Amino acid sequence: MKYICVFCGSQTGNDQVYARTTAELARAIVARGMGVVYGGGSIGLMGVLADATLAAGGRITGVIPQALAEREIAHDGLSELRIVTSMHERKALMADLSDAFIALPGGYGTLDELCEAITWTQLGIHDKPIGLLNVNGYFDSLLALFDHAVANGFVSHDNRKLICDARDIPALFTALTL
Repeated sequence: MKYICVFCGSQTGNDQVYARTTAELARAIVARGMGVVYGGGSIGLMGVLADATLAAGGRITGVIPQALAEREIAHDGLSELRIVTSMHERKALMADLSDAFIALPGGYGTLDELCEAITWTQLGIHDKPIGLLNVNGYFDSLLALFDHAVANGFVSHDNRKLICDARDIPALFTALTL
């Protein structure tokens, strides 16, 4: 079974489209016979992802640092919950357990996880596909920043290709070759 690591927010955002799309992504992953790895929380888009995966009959593994287990309210109904000591250990274990990465809208934590996954690919630590589900154009400015980094010589054209993006789930799965 392949596992998709999904980075997403501990908030649901101001538009219901984020929660709806998160639930749709969970169902699409399960429908393809794949499991989900995520940050382990029961709140925000993380909770939506977990609940939708479980409701669809899928397998979901949460990875959460002990310090966040109470603050992000660790989900107690997961297929598996792994509690770790640090954010670095969380990201490393999530990467080890996963075959690909998808980022949904989120805040600084989501962006940190996404950028570390991209950096690890750039450095050859792993070669797993990485995609952004650009719900409602949420990542437009980030993608423009990546292109700006290329234009200014800080990111190579090849390294810019390490991340793909799409506005809908089928197109993202195609881009990630899932």
